[in-house]
Amino acid sequence: MTNVLIVEDLDLVLEMLIEAVDGAENYTVVNTAKNADIASSLCSLGNVDLVLMDVLTEYEASGLDAAEEIKRSHPEIKVIIITSIPEASWLERARNIGVDSFWYKRTSKELLSVMDRTMEGESIYPDTTPEVKIGKAYSYDFSRREIDVLRELTTGASNKDIADTLIISEETVRFHIKKILLKTGFQNRTELAVEARKSGFVMKIGK
Repeated sequence: MTNVLIVEDLDLVLEMLIEAVDGAENYTVVNTAKNADIASSLCSLGNVDLVLMDVLTEYEASGLDAAEEIKRSHPEIKVIIITSIPEASWLERARNIGVDSFWYKRTSKELLSVMDRTMEGESIYPDTTPEVKIGKAYSYDFSRREIDVLRELTTGASNKDIADTLIISEETVRFHIKKILLKTGFQNRTELAVEARKSGFVMKIGK
């Protein structure tokens, strides 16, 4: 029997995950948490073989930060990141920190297949993030650097702050923002930032 820890802050989704896991022959839920910050501590108590970890959890605790800590402290524990948000950088970070698999929330049956394959030693990742439309543009219309600028823009950062974070010039930041506004059709950076974050395409959390 595989013992599962579920980290999910939305009650409805948590209930769905518990039902799906406990309804499977080879899995049982041994604990749940709404805040990713306590996930590693729960793993330290023992009796956890697999963690289903949401990225955005209670009090803005990052599931990716928690997953990194778990994989460092308990490398034998399998971790599957689960999310419905298509933030462009999360797939890459999950791979870099050693997360075993990554699943965009869809059907319970699909999740159980990912769990089975992960426990058998496979690393299951989607090929791409879900396609998102922001204004008149689609997520694939943006360059990597434009996405980086857009992500910082959603935090309310000034051009100088964005330039300092990305180690580029303020002129380059203004150039990218102008291009993004043209692509999306938004009139100003505030409208752009709000819609970009609302879409889930870019969202800066944790490290």
